[in-house]
Amino acid sequence: MESGSYVHGASALPLIGSTIGGHFDAICAAHGGREALVVRHQGVRLTYAELRAAVDALACGLMRLGLAAGERVGIWSQNNQEWLLTQFATAKAGLILVNINPAYRRSELEYALNKVAARALILAPAFKASDYLEIINDLAPELASCKPGELNSQRLPQLQMVIRLGEQQTPGMINFGELMQPPSPDELSQLAARGERLQFDEPINIQFTSGTTGQPKGATLSHHNILNNGYFIGEAMRLTPDDRLCIPVPLYHCFGMVLGVLACLTHGSTMVFPGEGFDPLATLETVQAERCTALHGVPTMFIAMLDHPEFARFDLSRLRTGIMAGSPCPVEVMKRVVAQMHMGEVTIAYGMTETSPVSFQSSVDDPLELRVSTVGRIQPHVEVKIVDVEGRVVARGVTGELLTRGYSVMLGYWGDEARTREAIDVAGWMHTGDLATIDAAGYCNIVGRLKDMVIRGGENIYPREVEEFLYRHPKVQDVQVIGVPDARYGEELCAWIILRAGMTLTEQELRDFCKGQIAHYKIPRHVRFVEAFPMTITGKIQKYLMREQMKRELGLAEAKTA
Repeated sequence: MESGSYVHGASALPLIGSTIGGHFDAICAAHGGREALVVRHQGVRLTYAELRAAVDALACGLMRLGLAAGERVGIWSQNNQEWLLTQFATAKAGLILVNINPAYRRSELEYALNKVAARALILAPAFKASDYLEIINDLAPELASCKPGELNSQRLPQLQMVIRLGEQQTPGMINFGELMQPPSPDELSQLAARGERLQFDEPINIQFTSGTTGQPKGATLSHHNILNNGYFIGEAMRLTPDDRLCIPVPLYHCFGMVLGVLACLTHGSTMVFPGEGFDPLATLETVQAERCTALHGVPTMFIAMLDHPEFARFDLSRLRTGIMAGSPCPVEVMKRVVAQMHMGEVTIAYGMTETSPVSFQSSVDDPLELRVSTVGRIQPHVEVKIVDVEGRVVARGVTGELLTRGYSVMLGYWGDEARTREAIDVAGWMHTGDLATIDAAGYCNIVGRLKDMVIRGGENIYPREVEEFLYRHPKVQDVQVIGVPDARYGEELCAWIILRAGMTLTEQELRDFCKGQIAHYKIPRHVRFVEAFPMTITGKIQKYLMREQMKRELGLAEAKTA
């Protein structure tokens, strides 16, 4: 029915039928003399020709280690040149890159590496409060006595190679610099031959998303998935080789590596990284110094820049576009970004890791009122329908669950056929779990979530995963985790805890239990010790009542969002 909530992205622009490596080589050949990469905190500047030479060297270095196409290589690092080189080098060598969140700690790292049977791990020595070398040595103490590349670990049985960044030597580890030796003509020929055998539907990337059953799921993405999504994201922004995109968002996430890196690559634009992680002052300095025309960020990043005491001294007049995404975008923030940061063509994007990620994006020429009240219209070559609880398409403007189908839908969850079938139905529709409406003109508005997922500053957190961890505390009898509004992060976690009989526990003791074991953003900001949870007569816990009580108790209000 034409009035139903079904939209498809008909387009005269064809999908790219190439591997990432093949497309990368073509772009580098076409734009060889243009600046491809700027990493300010490392003093790095590479043209597209220089970028290809560095990527080829690393790809050959990885093959020299004996890594075969299809094997998994983890990367656990902040934003830097090495991360980006690894993204392209693994793609060219047919290796599956496993993105590991820089905030992960021991239990999360152990789970991720073992879940995908990673044979190699590339890691930075440390980032912020995390000492990565200490953590990996704690998990694999065998590193202290093994030869580099010959790890035989009890807790990480598949991991054989640990490759560390930086100049210092660490027992049992290979230095990243060793892999960057100039390749021989024969090695380059072997790399080219491997590239010719790769197919664009093969998996190339695994990104972990929080799971409702307590363990993250490895969304497995192909060349075709993320290369095309990056291309059409760039098209929506109208990127050209003259554009320079500032990327302060993390590379481990689709926002950095797809909306940032692949959007630039497919358009011959310049990728500019202002720092290891987001810093408002460094980002503002970079936008001015590098004459950036585009800027990505989650709303909290834009707020931090706009409210920085030195904001007024920066010349941001070359900015034109960019993407604000990752969590609901406050209307007033969007207006300030347009007026004060000169981003008159800023766009909003919506998606999920499992869909590579973007399904909807506003256009640079959409009226501002639509860019602040919707997530735009359907991306090219993608289908979306909104359905009721029986799976029937609802009328335009009626709320239902958003389902996505098309080239962008992931191959599945790595090693988890059951959860893949739960997410992707027999007709190929990805069930997002998000509640949405589509209006008569095809604009989509995300109105809620079927599940209890919390979005804290762009990080998706499933309460069940945090609950599963808190259940490990010997004094905790029962626990429920909810999201409550927060002015800075959009949402924060709140844990309601029932203690075992006769036990006492403080909020700080609970947080100390979490530190070093789960990512910092998963540690509940608010903790309440209660005797019981509000329940229905059938015993179902009413989290919405808990949320309302916390809002009253803390004096919180829902932020007005787009």
